[in-house]
Amino acid sequence: MVTSIDIVIVNWNAGPQLAHCLESIVAAGRNGIHIRRIVVVDNGSFDDSLPTREIAGLAPIMIRNERNRGFARACNQGAANSSADYLLFLNPDTSLLNNSLAEPVAFMERGENRRIGILGIQLLDTDGRIAPTCARFPTPVRFFATMLGLDRALPGVFPPHFMVEWDHKQSREVDQVIGAFFLVRRSVFEDLGGFDERFFVYFEEVDLSLRARALGWPTFYLSTVQAYHHGSGRMRKQEQATRLFYSLRSRILYAYKHFSTWSATFVTLGTLFLEPVSRFAVAVIRRSPSQLAETVKAYALLWLALPGRFGAARRPEGA
Repeated sequence: MVTSIDIVIVNWNAGPQLAHCLESIVAAGRNGIHIRRIVVVDNGSFDDSLPTREIAGLAPIMIRNERNRGFARACNQGAANSSADYLLFLNPDTSLLNNSLAEPVAFMERGENRRIGILGIQLLDTDGRIAPTCARFPTPVRFFATMLGLDRALPGVFPPHFMVEWDHKQSREVDQVIGAFFLVRRSVFEDLGGFDERFFVYFEEVDLSLRARALGWPTFYLSTVQAYHHGSGRMRKQEQATRLFYSLRSRILYAYKHFSTWSATFVTLGTLFLEPVSRFAVAVIRRSPSQLAETVKAYALLWLALPGRFGAARRPEGA
């Protein structure tokens, strides 16, 4: 029996990495699977990174947004009207290997794995080293530990968000996997209403994984299958302040959506008043004027976004 899959790639100035990603999809083994669609959603790129010709005989569906509409919204665009069994959300800075598609789908299709909703695989950096890609669900305490740097100073007492203490060489159920390679059953994705589009970038996969777990669909990490993740990220280094702003903004959105009002408020106050002090201190210790300037800019953006608490963070049941 052939199982179908749609692949969704969100592009924002990914340069030649997007072409390499598409080429790797063509080269990957497809035993037992049928790729129904490859959808590239471009979020207003200005670097001419979109293919203007077929790549290795591949003609992906192109959706072009005039502006950057955010990662979550672009993923939902690419997944719309899918009729495949599975959806694979793939970063353009990933390169698949021969087993990167067929084996994860075959694993999900086994009878004993029918209740797994989301799957991630082992990701390698450009030097071939295993990258930590599994993480814990955030809690108010974990957020405060991050604000104060306690997760780095005392990881045994305050475990960090990413599971860096584990070598990622064993397959196991985890809270979440990062969105660089995010395989999800289409029926589960649709039951959840897709990604919450208020998360412009960051925490969208955390939120989806938590909601899937609540419905009885856990996430699994499969260590026996690999792909390369070059790790340029969704934003370039020159957008560090913007990156920090979106991370902090998404944290507050996540807190108000999943924590009690009191806990979310404490997370917000800590983010606004406590964390800047620790970040400024680190910048001074490192004698880094650029880091100091980036922090100031990020928090200026965050304060400007405060009115309306980012659009009523709590959402109707099931969203």
